[in-house]
Amino acid sequence: MARHVQSLLPRWCSRIFSVELNGAPSYFAVKEKHQGGDGPRVFKELQNHDRCYSVLVYSSRDRIKTAKFYGELKDKLLRDLPPECHFSPMSSFLPNVKDSLIKGYFLKGNSDISSPIERLLSHLIQHDPVLVCSYSPAEDGQQWTQRMWSQSENTLMDMPKAYYVVPSEAPDCHPSTLSIINSDVYYSFDEAYDVMKKCGDIIPEAKGVLELLPSKAEARNKPDFPVIVIEGLDATGKTTLTESLRDTLGATLLRSPPECLSPWRARFDQEPPLIRRAFYALGNYITAEQIGQEGMKTPVIVDRFWHSTAAYAIATAVSGPVCNLPGEGSEVYCWPSDLFQPSLVILLTLDPEERKRRLRNRGQGKTDEEQELDHNQLFRLRVEEAYRRISGPACVTVDASPSADQVLQQVLLLIRGKCHL
Repeated sequence: MARHVQSLLPRWCSRIFSVELNGAPSYFAVKEKHQGGDGPRVFKELQNHDRCYSVLVYSSRDRIKTAKFYGELKDKLLRDLPPECHFSPMSSFLPNVKDSLIKGYFLKGNSDISSPIERLLSHLIQHDPVLVCSYSPAEDGQQWTQRMWSQSENTLMDMPKAYYVVPSEAPDCHPSTLSIINSDVYYSFDEAYDVMKKCGDIIPEAKGVLELLPSKAEARNKPDFPVIVIEGLDATGKTTLTESLRDTLGATLLRSPPECLSPWRARFDQEPPLIRRAFYALGNYITAEQIGQEGMKTPVIVDRFWHSTAAYAIATAVSGPVCNLPGEGSEVYCWPSDLFQPSLVILLTLDPEERKRRLRNRGQGKTDEEQELDHNQLFRLRVEEAYRRISGPACVTVDASPSADQVLQQVLLLIRGKCHL
């Protein structure tokens, strides 16, 4: 077996496995000895003729390559698996141990399609950084067993006996929280820059992004004028408000990500989170450079900034209900120490049904994340809560349901009280 896989084996029975079912994780573990009782939820509706497999992408030293492969694996499975085969996101991790998370997919099929599934998986283990396991009912027909495939042969490993699959309680923290920092959310210019630089050989557009970056991410002198950031979900009235504030205050209006990155947004939106989030993180530093220049001459209004970058990333990485988010006060909500802090951050909120009505009236194209907001209530709640938990500075919430002029007047009161404009 590959060295990376062998390093996982000594603590294999200490790991927890998580399979996404209808947007929420279902957990199980494996044990060497048979244990009575019901099996994990993910196996309960299966029949004895069903077959299940897990494909986990183990981490290598080149995390760019690992992230790219994980994203491409989904496309490959969608393309090459039989249509009757269902698969869900999956992960394996050591509870509360950072950098122990490995991701992959859980496949379900029946005996009629097991042969093409196994041919595909056998090919994968010969050439790619994956760990494949198969699952089948134990002799009693009640419990399920897990067998690990060999990476050197198209057969199961020659193990003394199979591992028995058992239910597991949910961990103290969602497994994805173990790898958010400088992977889903970046907390320094250097971390995001390093990822983008390493992408230069495989993503030509990365070189163009690097050319736009400020020479240094050092903290600049505080602007002479206040900097006010307006945050909120799509269709909460950010554009109307920011333009009104610009005109009323004689301010400069900036947007994040900045306009100079627009030609490459669609390209990086296709990349896995590690790369996509680095792109948007660097956009914040470009915006910060613009803030430093314009803030010496006029007040600055910014349409979205680091709060949006972090809130959407955290809510995407962590599935399920709001309680799965990192707890309040977690380091994942802390503002990057090398990124300019605005004078005031306003978070516009709106009733979900009213927001959907406004979106329908706009009729504009939406990103995948914005589409997810529309049909996934849990995702929307996670985004909204992540916004509220970010500190340094925290958001001041404003109800955006009144008329545009009423919202403007309320925000102007906050600005004048906080920023003395």
